[in-house]
Amino acid sequence: MGLRGAWANPPLKPTRRRSIPNLSLSKLSLRKTLRLQDNHKRLALTKSVAVIGTTTWGTTLGIILARNAVSVCLVARTDSEAEELDSKRRNMRFLPDVPFPSGLRISSDLKGSISSAALVILAVPSHQLRQNIRWISSSLTSGTIVVSAAKGLELPGGERMSQVLEQELDSEFHSGICALSGPNLAHEIIQGKISSTVIAGRDPEKTAEAQSILMTSSFRVYTSDDIVGVELAGTLKNIIALGAGIGDGMDAGDNAKSSFITRGLAEITRLGVAAGANPMTFAGLAGLGDVIATCSSKLSRNRYVGEQLALGRTWPDIEKSMDNVAEGVNATKAAVGLAAKLNVEMPIAQTTHRVLFEGLSIQEAVAELMGRPPRSER
Repeated sequence: MGLRGAWANPPLKPTRRRSIPNLSLSKLSLRKTLRLQDNHKRLALTKSVAVIGTTTWGTTLGIILARNAVSVCLVARTDSEAEELDSKRRNMRFLPDVPFPSGLRISSDLKGSISSAALVILAVPSHQLRQNIRWISSSLTSGTIVVSAAKGLELPGGERMSQVLEQELDSEFHSGICALSGPNLAHEIIQGKISSTVIAGRDPEKTAEAQSILMTSSFRVYTSDDIVGVELAGTLKNIIALGAGIGDGMDAGDNAKSSFITRGLAEITRLGVAAGANPMTFAGLAGLGDVIATCSSKLSRNRYVGEQLALGRTWPDIEKSMDNVAEGVNATKAAVGLAAKLNVEMPIAQTTHRVLFEGLSIQEAVAELMGRPPRSER
């Protein structure tokens, strides 16, 4: 028999039995997952939430929670503001096209709104967080989880929002202090578009409880124990967004923008690690995820500010024309101060600071950054 004939009729080999998936186990696993999800939802429905801040973000959080059948109250500062919001059933200043769900309550009765709340969210600009926590602190009850939804650092000391809360609240509330941060463009979330976020805190049980209350079918919430990293990543990424916007305004191109974003991410990670954060947090939703959204979206306030700077406008002029706060400006001031304190090199933040506050032109800023001495990427 020739070689060809031998290979045409190879000896038979014993067949191996293919394993058949255990469908009953798969069904049990699915049932268990669905049961856990159902338990989380039932837990959320038994808890009430108070949102401090009738801002775009505060109103958005109130609306999506109410849509999810969570008992939620949007707390207004004055009786007149509460009456206007409740009579029109929408936030005419920030979200005029979005009606309030029937379950969203509006009130200026601070004690009545907060005393029974399991979760209180402060969705106010970072420079107003301290005065707001002072306003509500006496109305909080023991065991309440207090969540900062602000992405900023307080001037002049550069305190993170959770540090401000710790300074203003009695120690019994400290374990329930959390921070919420991620790629969360409010105008997309209010439309029901899918988004993810991170809730960070030091007490795993409190953090998990906050997660269960905030989670919806389109707003996925992850937990983290790195509150330092989540807060710093969410704040410092706004500095990168300013520069990304400048690049867009200059029509610098995609190569320049991606290079700038990457080096900016490396820079804010250095500062975060020096401040005690986990470097992996900066590769997660609060870091890279938020960087991508904030540096690319036309909904981003900080990217808009950078774009306008590149078009020749000054920061004071831009600020006057904005109804919302661009946190990246104050974050730049705070970051430069924190970097000096921790001896961290931050050329992008330092150059951005000079553009915003010291009259450095965009062209000079680009030349300085590109003219820095050669070095290793690390």
